[in-house]
Amino acid sequence: MATLPRPDEITELLKSARSIAVVGLSDSPLRPSHGVSAYMQTQGYRIIPVNPNIREALGEKAYPSLLEVPEKIDIVNIFRRSEFVPGIVEQAIQLKVPAIWMQEGVTHPAAAEKARKAGILLIMDSCILQEHKSRFY
Repeated sequence: MATLPRPDEITELLKSARSIAVVGLSDSPLRPSHGVSAYMQTQGYRIIPVNPNIREALGEKAYPSLLEVPEKIDIVNIFRRSEFVPGIVEQAIQLKVPAIWMQEGVTHPAAAEKARKAGILLIMDSCILQEHKSRFY
């Protein structure tokens, strides 16, 4: 079910992006969102936790929503159930974020189409860690 742009688009995105806002990032090292984000952080990306239920994760201040993040976001990485995707996409469109990445198991075709129509590069049902490793290791 993965929806991926051309492989070179993903490579270019991963090369050019510096900041990743991770919606649903947990402060628990046992959660996949934490492990994936920790890996991306070790690869030089600035991780911005977006979760109203935590104060920080991976040494970074957490924000309750994308709209409250005070800095530029290059990628919105979604670790939330699919039913929450439309609201997250709406916020990303408002912020004119260049890319949205829905992790494995996260899909919402209507929201994905809306994001694409807004000019956002969209990756759905795919792991950013696996895609990074397959290109750079």
